[in-house]
Amino acid sequence: MGKIVVTGAAGFIGAHVCQALLARGEQVVGLDNLNPYYDPALKRARLAALTGDAAPGAFTFHHLDLSDQDAVLAMFKADPAIDRVVHLGAQAGVRWSLEAPFAYTAANVTGHLAILEAVRRSEGRIGHTVYASTSSVYGSRTDGAFREGDRVDSPASLYAATKAAGELMSKVYVDLYKIKLTGLRFFTVYGPWGRPDMAYWLFTDAMLKGRPIRLFNEGKMRRDFTFVDDIVAGIIAALDHAPAAPAHRLYNIGNSNPEELLDMVAMLEELLGVKAVTQLMPMQPGDVPATFADVSAMKRDFGWQPTTDLRTGLTRFVGWWRGHFG
Repeated sequence: MGKIVVTGAAGFIGAHVCQALLARGEQVVGLDNLNPYYDPALKRARLAALTGDAAPGAFTFHHLDLSDQDAVLAMFKADPAIDRVVHLGAQAGVRWSLEAPFAYTAANVTGHLAILEAVRRSEGRIGHTVYASTSSVYGSRTDGAFREGDRVDSPASLYAATKAAGELMSKVYVDLYKIKLTGLRFFTVYGPWGRPDMAYWLFTDAMLKGRPIRLFNEGKMRRDFTFVDDIVAGIIAALDHAPAAPAHRLYNIGNSNPEELLDMVAMLEELLGVKAVTQLMPMQPGDVPATFADVSAMKRDFGWQPTTDLRTGLTRFVGWWRGHFG
């Protein structure tokens, strides 16, 4: 059995993917730089949780930065058992890209290129790579479902631009080096062990501590909230169905059911037993008013479809929160 590299292994989605792969008996090699974009203690706790359930020797962790291309290439070269990659490591967050732009080019452009080079230099040993893209590549739209063939040349943030660049680089590498790549455009992922910069986390923390929550665009936002277990199932389905020939495939992966932000707040109020104090704010630079995934291609090619509605997912998140934070 070969090994699967998971980049961003200590991240929200990455840790869940590692857990699912380990649960089915895979050998997993995790990479993460444990950067301080948010508290690294949460990242270490995720790693501790997943390694605690892994069979002895099934999980190996490398603390390295994807933008250190020499270290990345050396790691891949040193382990000839690596035959698949799930590349989730990136600098996330639309708003922080306004403050720390070079962090995004380092992780999402140079780091993505390092993975492409590692795959290319494996000379066919790495049979399939699945990588994370984002719904942000579609830009600011309110005209219905986003489809993979839609134009993505008007990003609203540097974050989105760097992820679109990753898609373009991936296509170039497939054309030049005949590798197999599948990109997945994630739509607003949430759930247990989530990211502290996401709205549902910020709202939960503020509401339980009696602080006001900020609703940008005066709360007139719609998001295609997608539960992390559905995302993980889609990632693994894509990984397991490599294209028959060298190809660069792109898929939306979302709940395909946009929800009003104010409806999410109402659900959290019910689940937490706390009334939210709200502050209506203008739209933030780089943000978009709505996201909506057409996931028909994922259903057609992999038999995948989301199964978790927002209320069920938030219930599971709140249950995790109470267990983790008390």
